[in-house]
Amino acid sequence: MNAHDTDVFTLHRGTAPLLVSLPHDGSHIPEELAARMVPAARRAPDTDWHVSVLYDFAREMGASIIVPRHSRYVVDLNRPPDDTSLYPGQNTTGLCPAVQFTGEPVYLKGQAPDEAEVATRVERYWRPYHDALMGEIERLRAQHGRVVLWEGHSIRGSNLPFLFEGRLPDLNLGTAGGASCSPALQQRLEAVLEGQIDYDHVVNGRFKGGYITRHYADLARGVETVQLEVSQRNYMDEDSFAYDAGKAATLQAVIRNLLLATLSVG
Repeated sequence: MNAHDTDVFTLHRGTAPLLVSLPHDGSHIPEELAARMVPAARRAPDTDWHVSVLYDFAREMGASIIVPRHSRYVVDLNRPPDDTSLYPGQNTTGLCPAVQFTGEPVYLKGQAPDEAEVATRVERYWRPYHDALMGEIERLRAQHGRVVLWEGHSIRGSNLPFLFEGRLPDLNLGTAGGASCSPALQQRLEAVLEGQIDYDHVVNGRFKGGYITRHYADLARGVETVQLEVSQRNYMDEDSFAYDAGKAATLQAVIRNLLLATLSVG
């Protein structure tokens, strides 16, 4: 199928009823914006590093894949446009994050965006991604009568006390507490996780699914959504951000089985 590339995202259009969204894979920060940030933030450390490489095999399965170009520090595509907290009572980062996952500031003093700038970024970067996401969901649903939107994420799995205590499990499956997909699909996914021996896992733990998972689920219309948050230690070096193809191959085998489970009907 054809691809749709813009300066905001790339979209590979597949043939299967599966859309893989990787909203935090982008790492580009425009120079004029980076100049307002503290040096540590200019590296875009909170990127879901290399998840587009990790999920590249899904093309062969017929999946559509949408990937942004810009860092979540420009705008977080997995937050609601009104910036309502997804995890009330817990530390998190916002629509245009002012703090890093470490709790340290993103911006130099006095340089954080105001409401007008946030609104501009939403229109410039957030809206096009979501328009494309909805368009692809509808295209696939029209063809197949159903579609699964798979949210692929990763995060440093330890030493982030601002977000969680201790060590995050290797694989963190989120279905908005069971609300974003059918019980049958959740059972198939849990069976895959319980059947593998390489990774520990949790379902609807600390990360239950972000805005995209919650917003686009529409079971009555055949649209199911699932989020998988992977601890980065399982496919890369968390300090240097270097990809580890050997580690990744083992993880990809499990992710492939999870994606195959989304394509099963019944």
